[in-house]
Formats: sequence, structure tokens, C-alpha cells
Amino acid sequence: MTTKTTGWHAFADEAPELAAVVRGRFEATKHHVLATLRADGAPRVSGTEVDFRDDGGLYIGSMPDARKALDLQRDGRFALHANPGDESTVTEHGGDAKISGTAEEITDPDEVESHREPGTPPGPFHLFRLTLTDAVVTSVEGDHLVIRLWRPGAGVTETRRA
Repeated sequence: MTTKTTGWHAFADEAPELAAVVRGRFEATKHHVLATLRADGAPRVSGTEVDFRDDGGLYIGSMPDARKALDLQRDGRFALHANPGDESTVTEHGGDAKISGTAEEITDPDEVESHREPGTPPGPFHLFRLTLTDAVVTSVEGDHLVIRLWRPGAGVTETRRA
């Protein structure tokens, strides 16, 4: 079974309200939790930062040969959980956000260099563009748990649990 993926820009075009909430959660704090797959198929979680670019893409970087980078080079599937912070952070920014998809490593030296933040020391680093298979925001509204799920081409579904 092939899973459909799409870039951040397409997600934002298809589900702008949900994309705004997800982006807000990822921009509310700097550090997030990335899940990758080890060579034996076991999960690995690592800290990471995300970068929303003007080209409409969503990117993560990594130090050279970090385990998360090696995992993504071997099997690009990932899940990324926005730092939940404390209850006020989640409430203020619309809920708890997670995305899943596939990471594609960018290897063109000029493109990689264009992502170097000012003041960052020279040297190599890994750069991955993220494509999405789904995005989900979970929030509490009154006495209900509300789950909003988006998948490419399927729109947003909402589930409410008392």
C-alpha cells in the first residue's frame, strides 16, 4: 500500500485553519520530539528543531552522522511531536500537534548552505525536507477531547470524545 504524501505548502492550501494551528504549535517553542526508525525497526526519539521556509517547505537539520540523520537516510519515515510545553502553552496555541510523513535529504551543497542560519559556524550538516502523510491536533473543548486529523486529499476529519 502506497501512502500519499505532500509538502507543507500543499497542506496549508488544503487545510489552512488546521495548518495554522499546527504551525503555531511548532513555532511556540524551539525544541520538539522526532521519532525515527532504527535499523532493527525499533523506534528512536530525538530532539530537533523545525524550520518553515519561504519556499513553502518544512525542514529539519542535524549534526553530521547523528543517529536520527542516519535513521532518516535509511528509512525516511518520521513522526514529529510539537513540544507540548505546559497546559497554558497547549491551550494558548490551540492544542497538541503532531505530524507524520517522510523526510528527504537535501544534498545539493548550495541548497544546504542556503539553510545555514546567520552566525552558525561553518561545517557540514544534514538537511531534510519533510513531506506529510498526516497532521493531527488534539485539544480539550469543554468536556470533550477533540481530535482533528488531516490526510492529503482526504481533508480534515474531526472526532469528539466525552
